Amino acid sequence: MNVGVEDATSSANVTLLVHPHTTITALKQQVFQDYGFHPLVQRWIIGQCLCVDERTVWSYGIRRDGDTAFLYLLSANRAELTRQRYDEDQAQLLLTSIAAVGDGADERRKYGTAPAAAGRKANRQLDIADISHHLDTVQIGDVSSHQTAPAATSLPSPVPAGWSCPKCTFINKPTRPGCEMCSTDRPPDYVVPGGYEPDETELWRMQQEQEGMLQYQQTLEAERLRNFQQLLELEQEGLVPNQEGMECRICFQHVPAGQGVLLRECLHNFCRDCLRQVINYSEEPVVGCPYRDDSYACSSHLQEREIRALVSPEEHRRFLERSLVLAERRTRNSFHCKTPDCRGWCIYEDSVNEFRCPICQALNCLLCKAIHEGRNCRQYQDDLRLRAHNDAAARQTNDMLQQGLAMQCPTCRIVLQKKDGCDWMRCSLCHTEICWVHPQCAPRWRTRGPGDTTGGCRCNVDGQRCHPQCQNCH
Repeated sequence: MNVGVEDATSSANVTLLVHPHTTITALKQQVFQDYGFHPLVQRWIIGQCLCVDERTVWSYGIRRDGDTAFLYLLSANRAELTRQRYDEDQAQLLLTSIAAVGDGADERRKYGTAPAAAGRKANRQLDIADISHHLDTVQIGDVSSHQTAPAATSLPSPVPAGWSCPKCTFINKPTRPGCEMCSTDRPPDYVVPGGYEPDETELWRMQQEQEGMLQYQQTLEAERLRNFQQLLELEQEGLVPNQEGMECRICFQHVPAGQGVLLRECLHNFCRDCLRQVINYSEEPVVGCPYRDDSYACSSHLQEREIRALVSPEEHRRFLERSLVLAERRTRNSFHCKTPDCRGWCIYEDSVNEFRCPICQALNCLLCKAIHEGRNCRQYQDDLRLRAHNDAAARQTNDMLQQGLAMQCPTCRIVLQKKDGCDWMRCSLCHTEICWVHPQCAPRWRTRGPGDTTGGCRCNVDGQRCHPQCQNCH
């Protein structure tokens, strides 16, 4: 047990070896023997509690190596300790230790102590005159008893109920879990005698231990409840602020505690402005954590509530629109409403032939990829061919398609024309990315975004072009 010792002018730290069932009384005697501090001047504080003599260190929460306690030392005047009282108690403690040695108990523990603390003095300064006087008194008393004592028949003394401490041989009461003198654990093979009834002292001690354990459990449960409430409150917040000052990994500026953001998924810290810029410039429907270093790139993402709390309502609306456009572009069975400038689109199945746009309410024909409400598909196709034959612009478009100067988008079938540059193209209507010289390999990317060539164009994969005439559509 780590003990902080302090008086009115100084402080120090010591280490004591105790057992869970060491009483505060035994602990005071141990410190008195090891360090010379009289029990009257000792005030023990464990777990913010002023300890009482009858309770054990276990009841105050001392459970394992390294647990801490605090010892405050009063002055002799304040404790009403006289020099005579101190000398008498110290002599009594010394005589008790000498008597234990005189009885031949080399392994016996000294009076009222737990196992010695680390670093205690191996040899104590003893008063030779007191020791000699004590030994003379013992010898004279023994001789006098042999000379004057009348002859009598010795009767066996009754064996006290309880268990004998294997260290100091003190007879403890049956229900006590540890030695009252040295706090050694009760032998594991000892069984409390049947029908034994504890006296008032034992009942009081057991009641105090139960109350101490109950108080400890209640304190622990209250702490758990407080932690749970804090987690609930934090869960309801949009952002988790940083608890300590840190340096933003993007702008390398110092961010005070509470001014930055702790991402929930990966626990990386950034300043708010940098995360806001990351969201506004993101081209993906999910925003990844921007943490990068020489050996690691975070794969976590910002949560929706974090994004909503970091940007303004207008910026959040634009972010959602970009996400919808990307979702439409990467969905195979998507159809965009043919009404100009309409943002409506759907995901259709093969058995569905019509799509009523929820935005502009126009009825789109999925077979003709057009709006011809009031006419069936045959009537619309006949009218389309007639207009193409009579329309000079339609004839010109048809000639361009025949000559390879224009092409139809493989997804929405609108006519596209290349002006200049590489062979990578993006449909202005459905945003499908295609190759100019090889439109059959569209779409350029699959659902996982750039780099996903599992079902689209495989240009530059293994160093091969998707078409001999392709001018780097990837």
